[in-house]
Formats: sequence, structure tokens, C-alpha cells
Amino acid sequence: MRVTQRERVPVVVQTGGRSRTGARALWLAAETAVTCGVLILLLVVHQLWWTNREARAEALDQVRVLEREWDISPVPESVPESVSGTDDEGGAVEGVAEGEPSAGPSVESRAPAAASPVPSSSAAFAVLRIPRLGLTVPVAEGVSKRSVLDKGYVGHYPGTAGPGRVGNFALAGHRNTHGEPFRYVNRLGEGDRVFVRTRARTYVYRVDLVLASTSPRDVGVIRDVPRSLVKPSYGYEEPGAYLTLTTCTPEFSSAYRLVVWAKLVSAG
Repeated sequence: MRVTQRERVPVVVQTGGRSRTGARALWLAAETAVTCGVLILLLVVHQLWWTNREARAEALDQVRVLEREWDISPVPESVPESVSGTDDEGGAVEGVAEGEPSAGPSVESRAPAAASPVPSSSAAFAVLRIPRLGLTVPVAEGVSKRSVLDKGYVGHYPGTAGPGRVGNFALAGHRNTHGEPFRYVNRLGEGDRVFVRTRARTYVYRVDLVLASTSPRDVGVIRDVPRSLVKPSYGYEEPGAYLTLTTCTPEFSSAYRLVVWAKLVSAG
């Protein structure tokens, strides 16, 4: 008796369209993530390297221009002091509006006649040197990001005293990016020297006090007689010729302000 074997029926397994669609979606998501990562990296490189490179080069060129002009131009006998406004802040104390004088009674009328004036625009008018930090940077009128601070300059608060004057010669600068001139001002301590050169002369200030952190709206730190409104134990009680440096803190943040105060010790 012959036994017949059953015929084997081939089984065909088909891959569903859903699997191919899911794989394609994952691939597109991965490509998008990589592209976004590259763009973010480029943005970080631009902010942390390129803006610093451009701003430092521009600031150094401006220092050379100023010093070359001062070496060949006579010192003006008398120039009236004026102030200008701002349009933004970057490391500056907030609340300083256009044409607004510094708070507190003015003592500039008692300033020595030889003290240097400040210009009425965002032009650079002085050079700030801090040997402790290896810093040389131009000082311009105003604390606008666009026209002053983002150029790598240090900005002079409108309404505060001029270099060498009785009152408060108050300055702001970036802590990070755009030249970051005040990157390491936290390293300054009592006794460190700060030099401010103008067309007329060079003023020497000596660091006296450091306020590690205060509110961006603490306008007391840039008054004629500087004293923190947030931390009243920091500051002064008597009129004098002061220098104030302000910048953002902590690094890569604008949450608070770091303040360094110095007193005028000589002019020559």
C-alpha cells in the first residue's frame, strides 16, 4: 500500500508598511536631532569665541587710535561735561534712564578744574587699565549693549562723575561674551591699582571694597557717594572721588551684579 506525503505549502511572511514608516520616522528624528545639535554648537562657538575675538580686536584698535590721537593732539583747556542716555544694559545696573542724573546730591561742582570731561555720545574717551587682570580696554559714554558694551568696550554710566572728579566714576562691562572685559574682576582685592588714562592725564584708583552680589536694580552702588540699597553695610558715607566697576554675576547669568569700588589716589 503506497503512502502519499502531504504537500508542503510555503509560508510567505510579509513585512508590514508600518515597520518601514516607523524606521523612516526614527531616521528623520535622528537627523533632526543631529542638525539641531550642530546648530546649537555653532551658536555657542559664535557667542563664546567669535564675538570675543571680534570685540577684543575692535577694542584694541580703539585703544591704539585714542593713544595715537592723544600723543599728537594738544590737551583742550576747558570742555564742559555732558551726559548721554542708554538703550539697554549688559552687566549694568538697571534703572538708569536717558538723561537721568545719579541719585543723591551732586558734588561735581566741587571737582578739580583739571578733571577730565566725558563726551555726549557713545564715543570712547578714556582707556582703562587693570594690571592685576592684564586688562586694557577703551571706555565709552553710555551702557548700551549695541553701541558700547557689545563692542568690547567698558561703558560709563550717564549722570555719574567723569574721570578724576569728585563723585562716582561708574563703569559697566560684560562678564562673558563680546570681549568680556570684566570676566575676572572678581579677582580684584583691596589695594589693587586701576588706571584711567584720558587725553588730559592718567588717574590712579586703588581698590577698596568688593560687593560680591547684589540686585540689578541696586542703583545705590553708582550714586555720588556709593552705598548698596540692598546691603547697606557695603558702601561709603563721605563724598570722595570714587570708581565703580559693575558686571553680571554669576558667570553666564545676569541674575545679579558684582560691584568693585576704588578710590582716587593720584593724578598725573
